[in-house]
Amino acid sequence: MLHNLLDRARSHFPLAAAAERLTPFEFILLTMFLEQRKEIEQLKDKADSLSTTWIQLPSIYVRLSILIDHTGRCTMKKHPILLWTVAFILAWIFDFLFWKKPVGINLIIFLAICLIGGFSLLLGNSLKPARGSLWLLIPFVFFAAITCLRQEPLTYFLACTFMFVSLGLLTVTFLGGRWTHYGFSDYFRNLFQLVVSIIVRPIEFHNQSREEMAAARERIKSLPLKSIARGLLIAIPIVIFFTILLASGDLIFHQKIVAFFASLRLGRLPEYILRLVIILILAYALTGIFLHAAWRSKDEVLLGEDKPIVKRRLGFIEAAIILGGVIVLFLSFVIVQFRYFFGGEVNIGVNGFTYSQYARSGFNELIAVAFFSLLMILGLSTITKRENNQQKRIYSGLSIALIALVIVILASAYQRLSLAIDWHGFSRLRLYPRIFLIWVGILFVAVIVLEIVGRERFFALAAILASFGFAVSLGMVNVDASIAEHNVNRAVEGKHFNVSYLTSLSADAVPALTNIFMDPTLPVAVHEGVGAALFCYLHSPVYEHYSVPDWRSFNYPRWEAFNALKEIEPYLFNYNINESLLPVQVETPSHEFYVCANEH
Repeated sequence: MLHNLLDRARSHFPLAAAAERLTPFEFILLTMFLEQRKEIEQLKDKADSLSTTWIQLPSIYVRLSILIDHTGRCTMKKHPILLWTVAFILAWIFDFLFWKKPVGINLIIFLAICLIGGFSLLLGNSLKPARGSLWLLIPFVFFAAITCLRQEPLTYFLACTFMFVSLGLLTVTFLGGRWTHYGFSDYFRNLFQLVVSIIVRPIEFHNQSREEMAAARERIKSLPLKSIARGLLIAIPIVIFFTILLASGDLIFHQKIVAFFASLRLGRLPEYILRLVIILILAYALTGIFLHAAWRSKDEVLLGEDKPIVKRRLGFIEAAIILGGVIVLFLSFVIVQFRYFFGGEVNIGVNGFTYSQYARSGFNELIAVAFFSLLMILGLSTITKRENNQQKRIYSGLSIALIALVIVILASAYQRLSLAIDWHGFSRLRLYPRIFLIWVGILFVAVIVLEIVGRERFFALAAILASFGFAVSLGMVNVDASIAEHNVNRAVEGKHFNVSYLTSLSADAVPALTNIFMDPTLPVAVHEGVGAALFCYLHSPVYEHYSVPDWRSFNYPRWEAFNALKEIEPYLFNYNINESLLPVQVETPSHEFYVCANEH
């Protein structure tokens, strides 16, 4: 009898290699679980009542739960048809929200509905999220709000990117919640596994759910489908015949019939087929994402956590010579910077450079130096052998000295950028790096701290948080509005005023410009320059899109800009625009001409 039970257990268990690790009593319990569909908690209560000394009962349930989950036999098995149904409904909602509609609030609505649907499915299958994974909802909500509040291209792009990054991390760490312990290798591995799951998991799930699917097919077969088909074949010609007679006898009814068939838009059948294909593909992908969260998000093993992925082969002396040589070079550069750059304009002029020339030169190269220095430090830390505490302290000291010099170099780059801003004013390409450099400096400080405490593994987390911080800063700053306000203030001080550049900004700048235009203390030239910029917005090709023709495409910055321009339009009656020439120009009341650059 015992042998029969064991054979039955082995026949149910798909992983033969894993099955060999179970004891006979564990196989019996597994068979009971698979055949009777009992909950693990009930099984545990029964077994805990047994007083046995030859088996460690608590470990049985841990091993059984892990092995059963790896087979996929109890995960997401409750109502498998519901999974496909929810995924299809979500894909149809995507079509409803996005087909031929600009991106607006529809993006937030769709992702929120996907979150609700995914959580409902997983919780319905007794799969609760780890507490650590729920923290990822905070950046998701924040960046979702930014997509509704900002239109500046990079801010919007990063907000969308990190919104999807948050959801991706939530998917791959749903049950484990250990994303804060990930190294770079874990991020790449989990991304690859998620892509594989999207492609493979739905097929695998379908194969494992054959019993439930077979039962559904049996229920369908029990319906009198043949009788229904015969009835339809007979009824349709009869209905068509009477419809033709009734339509011929009444003109109003005839119009209603014609309108009904026109509403079907049968000429758009290829479009409907394309939309259906997109819906099916998206439903398939969503199914794979939900299954990955259910099957592969436990974070049981992280790469390099127990032992390094790459064996340390570089000797301590070699690494120390490399770091020492770079330190000497960087220290020489820093000394030059302090003498000629931080020393002021007089020192630079002596060597044949103007202050503006020296400020503009070499910024990109300094950023490249910082980037490759960081790669070198991380690479050496990964492959360098440190066999005793003295070597560890010396290596850490050299790394910290090098990072400190890199931070000084970053300060030099920041100073160059500040000088360029003072000389030319704000632009996106000057404001982006200014914020970026601050977060790069914070990242290097984090590297120093992690090196001191010996937690180099958390550098990946520091890099992710610094990236998040940069995106958050752009959203909080409101880049285009800041550019408009700063450059107008410079113009008030008598500095160069680039009106054409103001017209190239996004809808984020329009409310700021309208407020400035209504300021009665502005000098006449600056006031007319701002008015010319607003007149360009009023006649730009995208002004029509600032209005909201459909609620699905609603975007707060566009809506606010549309209302602001409508409000300011009566004050711009004495401005003229010449659209016959390219580029388009606006003439102010003082007969000054400004070029419109509205192509956004």
